[in-house]
Amino acid sequence: MPQLRDSGNHPVSDAPRRPDAEPASVPGGADRFDRIFGIETEYGVSVTGTDAACDAGAVAMEMFRPVVANTRSTNTYLENGSRLYLDVGSHPEYATAEARDPMDALAQDLAGEAVMRRLALEAQERLRRSHGDGLTVHVYKNNADSAGHSFGCHENYLVRRYVPLTMIERQLLPFLITRQIFTGAGRVTAGGFQVTQRADFLDEAVSSATTRARPMVNTRDEPHADPDSYRRLHVIIGDSNRSQFATWMKMATTHLVLCVMESAVRHGCPTGFETCVLADPNAANRAVSRDLGCRDARLDVVDEPGFRRDAVRAAGGEDFGVTALAMQYQYCAVVERFLERYGDAVDQSLNGTHARTVVEQWRGVLDAIAGGRFDAMADRVDWMAKRRLLEAMTARHPDIDPARLAQIDLDYHDVANGGTYEALTARGAMSTLMDAARVRSAVHEPPHGTRALLRGRFVREARTSGAQYSCDWTRLTVHAPVRRELVLLDPFDDTVTEDFRSLLAAL
Repeated sequence: MPQLRDSGNHPVSDAPRRPDAEPASVPGGADRFDRIFGIETEYGVSVTGTDAACDAGAVAMEMFRPVVANTRSTNTYLENGSRLYLDVGSHPEYATAEARDPMDALAQDLAGEAVMRRLALEAQERLRRSHGDGLTVHVYKNNADSAGHSFGCHENYLVRRYVPLTMIERQLLPFLITRQIFTGAGRVTAGGFQVTQRADFLDEAVSSATTRARPMVNTRDEPHADPDSYRRLHVIIGDSNRSQFATWMKMATTHLVLCVMESAVRHGCPTGFETCVLADPNAANRAVSRDLGCRDARLDVVDEPGFRRDAVRAAGGEDFGVTALAMQYQYCAVVERFLERYGDAVDQSLNGTHARTVVEQWRGVLDAIAGGRFDAMADRVDWMAKRRLLEAMTARHPDIDPARLAQIDLDYHDVANGGTYEALTARGAMSTLMDAARVRSAVHEPPHGTRALLRGRFVREARTSGAQYSCDWTRLTVHAPVRRELVLLDPFDDTVTEDFRSLLAAL
């Protein structure tokens, strides 16, 4: 889809009001917190045990052979509304369909794992006929390979246009950087274990660049919705998670922080995040990644006295300094106060997730970290699970080869033939939020309450009919036998209209 120009911010009020001021009137008469969630995951590919030359590129193309056979392209949309394509560098990529709830987005993300696993195992069976029975295909849901290349997991949030980009840079980035204490995937490096996989590969805080530099938040203005009402917040800083809890929490907590920001702009009031502004986001990001205690690395904030005052209050009187843990306590406390007034409205905007449950889980994680109870969270937080496993292996085998630890790290992320994460899950050492039946359903069924329901049905019926068609996030097109086109600009609208029925009839 062509890139859309930023049409600017559309403020709904004048100058900011006093913190104790009554809320201003809101256009439409009520606060709305509906949001679209999505995750784009780039997977790494490798192959072992071959009798003949076979590189990752060849494996990736073999994975996509049935896709090309069905669609004549390595870029297609599936019947669950998602997008599947082969990205540059031989990275298979899966972009979830639009979801209105973090739990629905999690189901779609897990469906992506299932799709990649099926493609990999089918390709493995075909490749073994020509490259030997020992050939094994590996598909990694991680963010770095052994050669020093990085690939991403990008979150997408539909945000009201009137939220200024300066607010996102100053007030959201500190949250995104420090939330990694419970969303980091962990990584074995030559310099030691790190909390996150992406920190060493990010160059800028906020930028529209995609190739020459890697920002934490990409500002490319491509909302896939009404550009006068929305922008798409494209978050690059997050890791690819195997933990279902971590995937759900990173989207749910980010949603709540964005709700606070949107409401503050609507009402012309402060957010409560004003003292969290970081002086150097890049330095903070790297510091958080290396701080395995989550409360040792000191972060440089613009207003240190103000931040420490707020953070001590947020942590119930505990002074954790200017650290990632203190920063998260401050964000959590602001959201808690916000939900006292708007909790019901936030819940009504979601499709099953309860905001107060998210905050209870959030504070529980922070309290466990504050008490040094990392093992208590190792069944939910990827980096803690991985570190506990690696430390146990090192304790049993003090002379273990560091390369073996790196291999276990990679195996944890292998969705095709990995055994580490699967073993942890099988013995209850890694908790799950979603049963296998719901994941199987998400492979074929789009989330309800979004236009993905229409896209998925269109794709399914177009393939059944054998008609020539194409689609993207906002457009469905029948090319032959009769050319028809339908634009779906509202991502929240799943209404089966007469125009949609006419489009299906044209198939």
